[in-house]
Amino acid sequence: MSTPLESPDQGGLATLDRELEELIREENIEPGDHERFSHYVKKDKILESAITGKPVRALCGKKWTPGRDPEKFPVCPTCKEIYESLGG
Repeated sequence: MSTPLESPDQGGLATLDRELEELIREENIEPGDHERFSHYVKKDKILESAITGKPVRALCGKKWTPGRDPEKFPVCPTCKEIYESLGG
């Protein structure tokens, strides 16, 4: 019988580390000013994210998992410009 230390590919911490690295790569966490704004996202995508935990993509291209009160931040100028150009 093998132990997790002998077979790291069978699960355990090695698997968790790989899964975490993959999630970080997929979410493409973007540093910078995007974190200071509220972004425009389709309402159904926000609801889906709340249920599944999947990240959403804003009109400006920002990809993240919503988790803060958007009322506390100014609207992203890029999202606002794109929304207004769509006739919103």
